[in-house]
Amino acid sequence: MRTALTGLVGVRHPIVQTGMGWVAGPRLVTATARAGALGILASATMSPDRLRSAVREVKSRTDAPFGVNLRADAGDARERVRIIVEEGVRVASFALAPSKELIAELKDAGVVVVPSVGARRHAEKVAAWGADAVIVQGGEGGGHTGEVATTVLLPQIVDAVDIPVIAAGGFHDGRGLVAALAYGAAGVAMGTRFLLTSDSTVPDAVKARYLAATAQDITLTRAVDGLPHRMLRTEMVAELEGAGRLRSLYRALRRASGFRRLSGLSWPGMVRDGLAMRHGKDLSWSQVLLAANTPMLLRASMVDGRTDLGIMASGQVAALIEDLPSVAELVARILAEAEAARASLDRAANSSPSGA
Repeated sequence: MRTALTGLVGVRHPIVQTGMGWVAGPRLVTATARAGALGILASATMSPDRLRSAVREVKSRTDAPFGVNLRADAGDARERVRIIVEEGVRVASFALAPSKELIAELKDAGVVVVPSVGARRHAEKVAAWGADAVIVQGGEGGGHTGEVATTVLLPQIVDAVDIPVIAAGGFHDGRGLVAALAYGAAGVAMGTRFLLTSDSTVPDAVKARYLAATAQDITLTRAVDGLPHRMLRTEMVAELEGAGRLRSLYRALRRASGFRRLSGLSWPGMVRDGLAMRHGKDLSWSQVLLAANTPMLLRASMVDGRTDLGIMASGQVAALIEDLPSVAELVARILAEAEAARASLDRAANSSPSGA
């Protein structure tokens, strides 16, 4: 299935595996690349040295294109860009809009730049700055997300920019891929669906929690870091939502201390990263610290399997997912479903009305 996305990045299929912290590591990205889709390494939870090692690990396993996801507001963003350029990574994706200068630096090195956006004005801005494509995430998507549904946001942005648009938020099968293409998108990006594969390194107990989730078990909360964050409703989420300001500050300090030891960040560096995530929002100091060490809360679940201590970012689509295929099986299934959906639409369009 060829689209503007496959031509731009050199993959066989218009499917993107998003850069999920602690989830999108070399194993998952390699499996995605081998399946002909675009896998994206999550670098925010890696040190620069670990990022370089992870890139080389993927390259040693496959010659297919892949990408790296960056936090544009991270203090070491330029160091990570340098690693991407030096290691010959095909795609740089961004959780937030990168600066005009950062886009130019990557494009000058031949790297395809694909920011994620949640509003039309953001898409227009990065397109004007030279971004090669955008990932558009509607409110159904997991993790930090907006309030506008994909079905409303996607056509707005498709009509507003003349670069490939990749649809994210609410996709898990071939029917969704065909729907996105019908809206004018060049492909779909999925996080939760790739998390729930046998190639994902997420612990089995955590995967089981996702598979058991109903639509009512997936919530949008500001209690974690003051920003809208879609995740599974867990003991930790309920605790954070019910905690007072002093208790939240104490818990934030305790968890921040743990993340500081793990990441090697200084206290000033952690606070700086937390403040960078405010984006004009009025966050309390406990929320600033939680914003800086949200990766620690994700790690508790995604790496350590502690569903009682961690948070589990999740798109609403988790309520529709019932199995754990390999990535190769998943991609093949999506393509078969997409072809079946298109054939069904063709038959419907070509059939004569009754009595004609």
